[in-house]
Amino acid sequence: MTPVLKQARFAIDIGGTFTDFILEDGAGDLHTFKTLTTHDDYTVAIGEGIDRLLARTGITAGEIGQVLHATTLGSNTLLERSGAKTGLITTTGFRDVLEIRDLRMPRLYDQTWEKPEPLVRRRYRRVVEGRILADGTEMTPLNEADVRAAVEMLRAEGVTSVAVCLINAHANPAHEIRVAEILREIWPEVHLSLSHVLLPEEGEYPRTSTTVINAYVQPVIKDYVARLLAMMEGRGIAAPLFFMQSNGGLTPARIAAEQPIHIIESGPAAGVVGASIIGSQTGSPTVITLDIGGTTAKAALVENGTPGKATEFQVGGHVLQVERLLSGGGFTLRVPAIDLAEVGAGGGSIIALDAAGVPQVGPRSAGSNPGPACYGRGGTELTVTDCNLTLGYLNESSIAGGEMVLSRDAAVKVATEQLADPIGLPVEEAVHGVFTLSCVTMIQAIRAVTTERGQDPRDFAVFAFGGNGPLFAAGIAQTLGCPKVIVPPAPGVFSALGLLCAEVEIHKSRSFRAIVGPDSVAQAQAMLAEMAALAEAEAAQPGGRVSVTARMRYAGQSSDLQVSLGDPARLDPDAVRAAFVAEHDRVFKFTAPDDEPVRFTAIEVAYAIPVGRLDLSRRRLPTEGQASTQRAWFGSHGWLDAPVIPRTALDRATGPCIITDPDATTLVPPGATALRTPLGGIEITLPQPAKGPALRHVEPA
Repeated sequence: MTPVLKQARFAIDIGGTFTDFILEDGAGDLHTFKTLTTHDDYTVAIGEGIDRLLARTGITAGEIGQVLHATTLGSNTLLERSGAKTGLITTTGFRDVLEIRDLRMPRLYDQTWEKPEPLVRRRYRRVVEGRILADGTEMTPLNEADVRAAVEMLRAEGVTSVAVCLINAHANPAHEIRVAEILREIWPEVHLSLSHVLLPEEGEYPRTSTTVINAYVQPVIKDYVARLLAMMEGRGIAAPLFFMQSNGGLTPARIAAEQPIHIIESGPAAGVVGASIIGSQTGSPTVITLDIGGTTAKAALVENGTPGKATEFQVGGHVLQVERLLSGGGFTLRVPAIDLAEVGAGGGSIIALDAAGVPQVGPRSAGSNPGPACYGRGGTELTVTDCNLTLGYLNESSIAGGEMVLSRDAAVKVATEQLADPIGLPVEEAVHGVFTLSCVTMIQAIRAVTTERGQDPRDFAVFAFGGNGPLFAAGIAQTLGCPKVIVPPAPGVFSALGLLCAEVEIHKSRSFRAIVGPDSVAQAQAMLAEMAALAEAEAAQPGGRVSVTARMRYAGQSSDLQVSLGDPARLDPDAVRAAFVAEHDRVFKFTAPDDEPVRFTAIEVAYAIPVGRLDLSRRRLPTEGQASTQRAWFGSHGWLDAPVIPRTALDRATGPCIITDPDATTLVPPGATALRTPLGGIEITLPQPAKGPALRHVEPA
């Protein structure tokens, strides 16, 4: 039977070193491509990838029905402090909320630690008279003269984006709405972010911080979206453009441009979404995802096909984001997001000796320009990729589908001069030490989402992807005691593949403080119905799936849990309380007595629309590769002859061996076995020592 043709879909993921592409054609076949990221203008690499895949497949621009995109532009803008010159208009008495923050710091007892500089200089934080009370009533009218004076001052100072965050605007936005009217009247071209639109929730610091981040990033994202759409239009692509959100859902480009706070962690989320869906399809719904690219390593936990979620996270403070229990190192962003941990260690991470002569991995990266020394693009500093090539783990002609040829001689030279000779070790021992050190560094991200969450990593398989994930996964899994590694098809472009699995999702939230009871649940249902209608209108597509959650706590607690409430039409007080108690027991392993009151603090709606499904077995490889043998160094085993097996030729193999893909390399250590699954994935079973007994508590005598 002739397959039913559908419109083609393009997925594009920008990383720190490579930009990845997957084109799903009308018959469902998957075509991949990988090219170096062009940091000066991301659209240059994107245009090249589109041109190459269209030429390779013979598909015309008019046949493309959707373009799906994940990008790290938002987070990079915050890390590099390259956003817009931003102003803030707030209520008198709240000028220094961004300085005071929430009194948290990432390193307790460290008197030398300094808070990151606020995104808005104090000079550009202007206050206005007027006050709304917590119940939404007006205590003091808005002083419009103050507003006009603030607007004129910010405009004269060259500010281009303004955040407006007035006290209790979540309860009554009338004052913020009037400030916005005055701003538009005086200054029509200004970029504007309003707290009651972005985050209608209580909490002055998180609401102000979130609104300011939106204002700081918005002009950058708007300009990028405009250039990307112009590039697509120039090639005759009229398809709608969607961006991956931090929560794992897609959002239309027009919403991403206005509310970029939702796409700050766009890139990392796509891979976790793909792992949750594809892992469930292949019988592995509970895994640790490990995404290692050229710049960072990221980890997340997926349980029963559902990624862990966070309602708030820190951005822009530093690359090392694993102190999950000690927040405060960056800027608070209160939006729903996949719970990720990240460390600055990847293939492009630079190896440097500290003052004591001890090697350090990252967080500086060679990126795509100049890249590692072995790329031959002018890089002179030793990187993790140079070390892996020296160890024989990489094929010199297998990078990016054969688009790049690596120089092992250059890698050995820089490894000898910058590492082996200074520390006085043979080059293979020195670079293998770096490989081990890299594994230990990357493990920090996994521990942040497992042991810090009360989970034993030995109970999970590692689901590895990214250009370097399959290379390090077995070593990391062995160190942690994980029994198995799963490498999906197309691992090097897997985040782009995750885009093809995702759904369009519109998210709405509101503060709602009430004790759980019949009246409060009925009020919550009415508010949720209104929020769902707003989300459906924003999505401009009826028939989506509505899911609701609530942030809840016991009445005496100071922190919330996010609790799924199921069908909003069937809520009742007993079911709501039972859902909270079950989640509290799962997270904290205890519950309060049955008569302890439970409180709502916020309610949330997600409106989801399926985009499409894909068949992983239909990937079309640009090259099959050739089987061969390669000498590689395996620590105490020394140099061994390791078979090099193209994935398509793999059936079952025993390590050591090296499995090649056009976009990634999978390293199978001695004693491990690798099996190709029916959908084209790789399962690596690792030899494991006996799992030790749990620690037994002994009461003191």
